[in-house]
Amino acid sequence: MKAALVARAASAVSSLGRELDLHVSEAVVIQNSNKLALRLLPCDVFARTAQVGQEVAAFEVLVAEALAAVSAPVVSLDRRVEPGVYERDGFAVTFWTHYASTSAMAAPPMYARAMHHLHAAMRSIEVDAPHFTERVAAAEDLLTSRDETPELRDADRRLLLDTIQDARQAVRGRRRSEQLLHGEPHPGNLLNTPDGLLFIDLETCCRGPIEFDLAHAPEEVTRLYPDADLVLVQECRRLVIAMVAAWRWDVHDEFPQGRRHGLNLLDVLGQGPPWPALGPLATD
Repeated sequence: MKAALVARAASAVSSLGRELDLHVSEAVVIQNSNKLALRLLPCDVFARTAQVGQEVAAFEVLVAEALAAVSAPVVSLDRRVEPGVYERDGFAVTFWTHYASTSAMAAPPMYARAMHHLHAAMRSIEVDAPHFTERVAAAEDLLTSRDETPELRDADRRLLLDTIQDARQAVRGRRRSEQLLHGEPHPGNLLNTPDGLLFIDLETCCRGPIEFDLAHAPEEVTRLYPDADLVLVQECRRLVIAMVAAWRWDVHDEFPQGRRHGLNLLDVLGQGPPWPALGPLATD
């Protein structure tokens, strides 16, 4: 989000928070990418916002409420505010619990257990979520539109399209059972809190094989996950790398240093397998 919009968003969120009886005197930017994350002080509420029409906040709130009801390891909405999506000055805003967390990487056994717990909880709820192939198709559409990805070289465009098509076919060929997934459970979307490991950013939830989620986790984690198809994990990693690379070349992408990450991902694909997890390479 551009600097001028950040200032407007912070002002809108602060004003909205005070209107909802939260004590807000300061809005601290926690993350600024395609969406903006703010910590409201001194009430200590975590606010997520994006421009209206560029978010799926209502879906995220729906998933969060359903998962909270079955004690899934996910962050919760702040109960001082009625759950929902609020609009102010062209921004859609949701209010979440702020958790004290450490920067320490979760130990692989803990990470694997948390993902397994999350997937079990997700199987117990009913949510109408898109299939992961819809996200694949959206990435493919970016690559076939030169107006949307004007800086991408022809050879790199062909590499990404060929990779997506080949990997998608390979994933379909493994024929695994499917369920609700997080969509992007990489280390950046996992908080190490006093309450245990908690997943954030539920707006990416989709349906597919659990290996699509495992493709985002470190290799040590996938090997500890019960009954994972490690061949399928590799194909999903190849697919995810190509998808994320496509997003980084989107003319509307605001990921910090997005083009550099896009080039890094093209290098990864050029090096061939084994395919790495995307955590350190940055996703969304």
